[in-house]
Amino acid sequence: MTSTTTAMETLVIKTENKFRTLITKQTYKKGEVICPMPSENIMDKPNRYTVQIGRTRHTHVGKLAALNHSCDPNVFLDTEHMLMVAARDIEKGEELFFFYPSTEWEMDAPFICLCGSANCINVVAGARFLPLSTLERHYLNPHIREEMIKLLNNTKQHLKKLK
Repeated sequence: MTSTTTAMETLVIKTENKFRTLITKQTYKKGEVICPMPSENIMDKPNRYTVQIGRTRHTHVGKLAALNHSCDPNVFLDTEHMLMVAARDIEKGEELFFFYPSTEWEMDAPFICLCGSANCINVVAGARFLPLSTLERHYLNPHIREEMIKLLNNTKQHLKKLK
């Protein structure tokens, strides 16, 4: 049995009223690696079951596709090292959530957020549509930071032309 299989076995998908959630069968400490991210099926276009892992690269993540969004996440996806990591201490039986804009520049299927967090972004459409003040509170993958810098540079050049 490989370590990937073992790590994935600590996660279970729960389905209730056609709504899927990903639950952990063990506790994790903040910073602990929960499991590797699957990356067998890489494509250049997103869909609602992929995670963006580069500017133009998206991957199907298998069981991790049941990870739901939260504006107060307990895990993050590190697309540089292809790992899911605990963002805080997590109890056995807890549902796992990540902040979708930490990996997604533009969502294929935006939606209204119902997480209830005090810092809720209300509409989950991708990092491109959020203010820097919101994004800086979250772990952001390198491709998202690169896109932010590109957008800021384009804005600066546009403002110079207006002067």
